[in-house]
Amino acid sequence: MVFTDAVTFLQETMQAIINVWQPLVIALLIVLFFALSKGYLTRLIRFLLLRIFPRFREDIKNSYFPPFEMPLRLFFLLLGIFLALIYLPFLTERMEALVIDIFRSVAIVIVGWGFYNLTAVSSHLFENIKERFQLDVDEIVLPFLSKILRVVIVILVISIIVREWGYDISGLVAGLGLGGLAFALAAQEALSNLFGGLIIITERPFKAGDWIETNHVEGVVVEVSFRSTRVRTFAQGLVTVPNALMAREAIINWSEMGKRRIMFKLGVTYTTPRVKVENCVREIKQMLENHPDIHPDTIFVRFDGFNESSLDILLYFFTYSIRWNEHLAVKEDVNFKIMEILEKEGVSVAFPSRSLYFETPLPQEEDKGLSSDSE
Repeated sequence: MVFTDAVTFLQETMQAIINVWQPLVIALLIVLFFALSKGYLTRLIRFLLLRIFPRFREDIKNSYFPPFEMPLRLFFLLLGIFLALIYLPFLTERMEALVIDIFRSVAIVIVGWGFYNLTAVSSHLFENIKERFQLDVDEIVLPFLSKILRVVIVILVISIIVREWGYDISGLVAGLGLGGLAFALAAQEALSNLFGGLIIITERPFKAGDWIETNHVEGVVVEVSFRSTRVRTFAQGLVTVPNALMAREAIINWSEMGKRRIMFKLGVTYTTPRVKVENCVREIKQMLENHPDIHPDTIFVRFDGFNESSLDILLYFFTYSIRWNEHLAVKEDVNFKIMEILEKEGVSVAFPSRSLYFETPLPQEEDKGLSSDSE
């Protein structure tokens, strides 16, 4: 009798342990299954999309699906955890409702994460839109548009999650409306910078990589954000200019030059004969007209005038290249050719000098000797 009671007690104990641990083991297996198969399930989703939309096969593979690949993997892992928790028998109705709310909120965040990745500047979405609609969108518009879309996505995700938890956002919106005046006054500068950025985007006075000059900065444009424009100076300093200030200033876009100017005066000595000056002017002009890197439309080489210590020849011409290093290389080559012409003609370059003439002659050596004897 005692033995039978002990066996019965042992059986009941084992059954209780099984009743407790069996759901936990099954729940753990569910999580493990989804954790191991999330990559396969993600590829299955891609395969189904490719079969359903064969016309957009390349767009799905290269543009639309990659931003959602990592969020989908996380979603399947989350789905496994959710199903495992729902399977557990000891969850109360309140706890189950809480788990469902959390799952739906996290699922919304994951979907928003996918669209957030889709609107990145590096995404192929914008390239496809440009090619499909033949839009002329430069490298400044894309980051700005990407940031606006991402802000909208974040706001939508937050508002949807707030509604999912049963909160009414109309009261929050009304409160913002009541405090709108104070907010507008506090954010006046930020709003002016935002509208300044919109003006820069719409008028497009420059694009990323352009060499610009304003009253406050000169350098290469790096980025235009909501608040400011970042410019890299030639000394490699990064200058941040508020968009409101940038929109009000006169902007010189040197990158839009079709050619780049060179202008200087060449001074030769006053002892140079007129014939040699004429020969130098003629040969220098011929050299510039035959130079492959000099723009032929505007070339001026003229005997400009009589300076204090030189006869000045004016040189005014343009190079094809606007790049600084290439421009300097052309200028250097022209200077060497000018030196060659001057050496051939036997003409010397003048340097600043001045002759002084005295109305009263200076004392001679004899006068100096008499004065020393008298001492």
